[in-house]
Amino acid sequence: MPPLRFLSRLPMAAGLALPLAGCNPILLNAPGDVARQQGDLIIISTLLMLIIIVPVIALTLFFAWRYRASNTRATYKPDWDHSTRLELVIWAAPLMIIIALGSITWITTHTLDPYRPLERIAPGKPVPEGVEPLEVEVVSLDWKWLFIYPEQNIATVNELAAPVDRPIRFKLTSSTVMNAFYVPALAGMIYTMPGMQTELNAVISTPGEYEGFSSNYSGAGFSGMRFRFHALDEAGFDAWVDQVRGSGQVLGRDGYLELEKPSEREPVRHYASVEAGLYDAILNRCVDPRRMCLHEMMAIDAGKGPGRTRMEGLEARQRGDLRGRPYVQSAMCAAGDPPTAGLAGQLSRSAP
Repeated sequence: MPPLRFLSRLPMAAGLALPLAGCNPILLNAPGDVARQQGDLIIISTLLMLIIIVPVIALTLFFAWRYRASNTRATYKPDWDHSTRLELVIWAAPLMIIIALGSITWITTHTLDPYRPLERIAPGKPVPEGVEPLEVEVVSLDWKWLFIYPEQNIATVNELAAPVDRPIRFKLTSSTVMNAFYVPALAGMIYTMPGMQTELNAVISTPGEYEGFSSNYSGAGFSGMRFRFHALDEAGFDAWVDQVRGSGQVLGRDGYLELEKPSEREPVRHYASVEAGLYDAILNRCVDPRRMCLHEMMAIDAGKGPGRTRMEGLEARQRGDLRGRPYVQSAMCAAGDPPTAGLAGQLSRSAP
């Protein structure tokens, strides 16, 4: 392409790039302290790597131009194969960058550990004494998000809220497949897995409305697993809690089993109260009373239950709906076994 023709197209390219000026790169300018530190880590790591990348690209272009076939003034040394000074630069510079990146990664891996309780809410601003984290229990469903607030005894679907400058402790699990919880303004992505609990500690410093979504493919409705995160002042958060309580709906086991069914692009739902122990039942995969809880299975495996000799009394856990079928055979609950009678009675859950 002739140089003048190329230059004539630069204004057009600049015009096409102009709308990007309106974008908000929240990942690199996050209002949450944890997300902000992660953004700084991205920038620092990128700049350190550019110390190597930019000279390599520049020298590649320079050598291609300097030693082109038509340049008869360039020195031609076909037998040259070694330079101690050049080898020192080639190996020492990347090694120093790797050491720097490794040191930064080691430090931030521990300071930004999602399980680690927060020690500050902003740079130079430690967590005030006596301030307890807001507990939020998160369940990824097909294909929606359930948020349970145990302290307030409320729950929401596809809507999350928290007061600014107060640490938030998320406890996360999944009802079916592996998923990932991600609010770019708040903190990094954290996975959710059925039968397991992960944790995330974070804080938001600026009031506003932010987007949260699933960042791990989980099926047909994955793209619709989005929710709004409201960062409110204390008065605003209290008003939001009162609004949720005003819905009058109660989330119990039966309601959860209905909510758990696959659905796409669910509207926001509010629940004024939550049945006690619901999240624990979700985590242990025994919301349906006909299913044995995982902690009960582990008690058996640990030798604190009926033992391996009685395992033939249990049906194999299967995918699909087991409602309407007994999960434990009545023969397992035979009398005359005092050490295990209590647990056996708990496990003998038969279909009505």
